[in-house]
Amino acid sequence: MTDPVEPTTVRNPAIDRRARGESLERDTAGMDIAALLSRVGENEPGVSLAVTSGVTSGSIETRGGAKEPAAARPDAARADSGGKGAATDLDAVVDAVTAVANLFSTESLDADTDFFDAGGSSIAAVEFVAALARDLNIHLDLDTVFFDARPRRLARRWLADHPGYLAPRTESSGFDHSAPRQATGGGVGGVSSAGQQPPAAVAAGFASTSPPATRSGATQPVAGAEANGSAPMRTVSPDPVADTDDLAQLFADLAGADRLPIVSAPERVAPTRILLTGATGFLGSHLLLDLLRHSDAHVICLVRADDDAAATRRLEQAVRGYALPWSREVLRRVTPLAGDLREPRLGMTVQRWESLAAEVDSIVNAGAAVDFLRGYPSLRRTNVLGPLTLAELACTTRSKPLHHVSSLAVFNGSDATELGEQTPPANVATLPIGYDRSKWAAEAVLRRAAEHGVVVTVLRPGGIGSHPETGAHNPRDLNTGITAALLKFRTVPGFRHLNSAPVDWVSRVATQVITTPAAWGHTYHLTGPPTTLDRIVAETTLGGMGIRVQHWEQWCADVVRAIEEGPVPELESLAQLLQSPVARRQLAAMVNTPPASAIHTDALVAAHGLPKPGTAGPARARMLEALAVMGSPGEHPYLRFNETLSGTIGPRGSAAENPCDLRLTLSVASSAQVFTARTLDVTGELTCAALHDEPLLVTGTATVRPHEGIPLRDELRHPIMHYQLSLRDRSGGTWWLTGYKFAAARRRLIRQLGTQVIEIGRPGEPGAYTGEVAVPTHTYLPDQIDGIEVDPRLPERQQRLAKLVWLSWFGGQLGKSLMEPVLRVGIDLLDLRRALRKDRR
Repeated sequence: MTDPVEPTTVRNPAIDRRARGESLERDTAGMDIAALLSRVGENEPGVSLAVTSGVTSGSIETRGGAKEPAAARPDAARADSGGKGAATDLDAVVDAVTAVANLFSTESLDADTDFFDAGGSSIAAVEFVAALARDLNIHLDLDTVFFDARPRRLARRWLADHPGYLAPRTESSGFDHSAPRQATGGGVGGVSSAGQQPPAAVAAGFASTSPPATRSGATQPVAGAEANGSAPMRTVSPDPVADTDDLAQLFADLAGADRLPIVSAPERVAPTRILLTGATGFLGSHLLLDLLRHSDAHVICLVRADDDAAATRRLEQAVRGYALPWSREVLRRVTPLAGDLREPRLGMTVQRWESLAAEVDSIVNAGAAVDFLRGYPSLRRTNVLGPLTLAELACTTRSKPLHHVSSLAVFNGSDATELGEQTPPANVATLPIGYDRSKWAAEAVLRRAAEHGVVVTVLRPGGIGSHPETGAHNPRDLNTGITAALLKFRTVPGFRHLNSAPVDWVSRVATQVITTPAAWGHTYHLTGPPTTLDRIVAETTLGGMGIRVQHWEQWCADVVRAIEEGPVPELESLAQLLQSPVARRQLAAMVNTPPASAIHTDALVAAHGLPKPGTAGPARARMLEALAVMGSPGEHPYLRFNETLSGTIGPRGSAAENPCDLRLTLSVASSAQVFTARTLDVTGELTCAALHDEPLLVTGTATVRPHEGIPLRDELRHPIMHYQLSLRDRSGGTWWLTGYKFAAARRRLIRQLGTQVIEIGRPGEPGAYTGEVAVPTHTYLPDQIDGIEVDPRLPERQQRLAKLVWLSWFGGQLGKSLMEPVLRVGIDLLDLRRALRKDRR
């Protein structure tokens, strides 16, 4: 019923219209393959990837089986092929493309399997495109591959545009379908480090004679390309036929819901056995734990794996990867089930399918392929046919409620002034990318399922932010990428509203809907209050970030350039995304998104006393720590100042008679580092003849009010600051240094702020030297107040504000540290006085 393998025939079957235009309105700008492939190295000279089979008559077969004449290329176009030849037929090119695709996928795929469904990643897609250009002289732009990555569709697309294409040949011919698939591990394009061609490539019958891959997407060589490399170029233009056929496929998929049976409504009781898809994803893993925490239900997790044992391992790895707990108690209430959302009956046998349908009493679909670069044909199996299969399951044996995680992406391109839960989704033809259309189609499928009696609940998150406590985040989420770029480069596109909420809140509200029968059957927006650009600017201004607001096109260009020049490996996926014309259409839609409202959600939250979404500031601060990409060596920190200390140290148990001087620089990379973790980075040098004849380099951290100022064990003084430093000489010898500044109820309060008790030792050994160093009074003002340096890249107003905020916060922490022991002594005296009065009585 929902078999995704056989495509639905649309329009005139004698004309392969989809083969002529399966890229969604391709722009004239493409992906810079050479730049993205710089991370994987260059191919060895003289070594090429050889792929696929021989040649037949000069015609190609269309989708309907008709033959179309193929124009032969001029001799000069393939001077290396030894003269004139017939154009390569469709089957040969299909085999060639399939063989190359198998070199970059993690699972074996055939001609009708999508490259990404076989485990291909975005980076692997870049390598795949480069290998096709280098070894088969097939120059596809990345958007074409992301739109529909089935080798057969790619081959048809290429031959439709290049009917006279001649494939490179070797003496062998024919394609060995049983040839082993090679991993990409030793070199680019499946060529091993020893320079050997993969067996599958040799068996395929082609050897590469094409030039290295060039920039794809903006221009491409035409069939009459010159052998000397001076090939005429053609511009890739948008093809309206591709969009028409894309919609035809979409509506053909929707028709599958019309074959669902009519069922009665399920019993409205709290679920006891829940089927959850997408549990290995960012939201799904949090949803799994919340279902266990806030219900008594047993959760069956559908996981794509070879068997249940592999499913268990994959689920555990995913849950732990998002900083969530995994234990025997969790596993006691969870059953990992091997299956595949993309397949009919979830990839199960009839018996297992019927057993599952009889066992579960609720279905939660959090599974989806989230990729802004892939087209609708590449996403439909997971995002559309998957929900349709779950609707079938909801109708099988006994009716069951179906809770579907959708997205606010169904509104992209809408002219609504507010995105309400009852606002109709956008016209599907106006949705900018395949992902948006797939989410729209999934909702449309489930609306039809609801007409057949299935109780369907739609949960629409917007952007899903990081966890406010753990910092766990989804690195592939565009909102996360924008936030990471904001933190790294201090720039943001000029959007109207951000409809996003932290993952813990989204998961908690979704759990409440799933476990509350009275809440079923409605649409909920899980977005929290919309965040305006003014609020982002205000938050970052207070934090001293001084962000620049740019038009989204200029922002894309500047961020991509900064990532490439950095380089910043952690943000390479964002750079790849922003270079795609398809993804830029998504960003253009996002910056104009109106605010979302959530009447149903607000009522549910109020009725059940659920918390409000965590503030964006702490969430972004913890994301900063999780990304760990802020500030590369040589960058000016957010704020820094110097600290000079002088004193004496001596062997443990002996008098401290050896002079010791420290010249330190304390700095912070961002305000979040201070306000969240209360830590400062420390660098400098230590001079002490007892340790080494030459100054020692100092690195480490200093913590303000460690342990919340609570005295250490066997210590009455309260810690003000804790220094944890590493000392290193030029030859590589190391020492550790631990220092505390203490506060006590006594006079000379200022002296306490500058005095540090230190202990020094070798790694793995107890402290060998102890002593005390202090800040000379005459250096405190010029070093730690007047000498504060703020990042010069900030506007002057921001620099003044940053210095003021630092002095206010740091001064407040020091004042609190000094007052705590005084108050403690006062309380002890009152207790003593009360005890004396009691004794007198």
